[in-house]
Amino acid sequence: MEKELNNPKILNAWAFYDWANSVHSLTITSAIFPIYFPIAAIMSGNSNPETLDIFGLELRNTVVYSYTISIAFLLLSGIVPFLSGIADYMGNKKTFMRFFCYLGSFSCIALYFFTPGRYYIGTIAFLLSIVGWGGSIVFYNSFLPEIASPDRYDKLSAKGFTLGYIGSVLLLIQNLTMVMIPQWYGNIAGDLASRISFLS
Repeated sequence: MEKELNNPKILNAWAFYDWANSVHSLTITSAIFPIYFPIAAIMSGNSNPETLDIFGLELRNTVVYSYTISIAFLLLSGIVPFLSGIADYMGNKKTFMRFFCYLGSFSCIALYFFTPGRYYIGTIAFLLSIVGWGGSIVFYNSFLPEIASPDRYDKLSAKGFTLGYIGSVLLLIQNLTMVMIPQWYGNIAGDLASRISFLS
């Protein structure tokens, strides 16, 4: 592996992974999904539109959103140390990173089908998207010492962060214009614009 250190193509590929990965934390976790979730969940047909029936428990829809994030990170804290040890022992970190990346990607695709009232799809897909995102980041970061020499850690890490911020902000601007200025996109419906944002 030593001979592959500081290969420009590999370094660029590593940095550009953050370009795509960071949009999850901005578009889905922070900006559009937190607003869409309670509105879509309200239309669930319950007698009290602000509560959801989750496994027989009546919970406020805003609490369900917070609990989903908490459960996702509890799952990550339980499985990632175990899987990291297996990956290090077997030398197949890339397989684990690929699995979590695909899990996060397909979960974001599933959010497209989170139409008003179908809160189970939205909740489960959101939870799995966080697990996929968080799990892939762990294995992604672990590649840094395998692709770069110590003198390049800071510069390469900063490049990844920079590309992540640029990529996520560009997509967020596009997504927000789709939601807030629908006439630019053929008067697309508000809920469809949000769901396309999750898909993107």
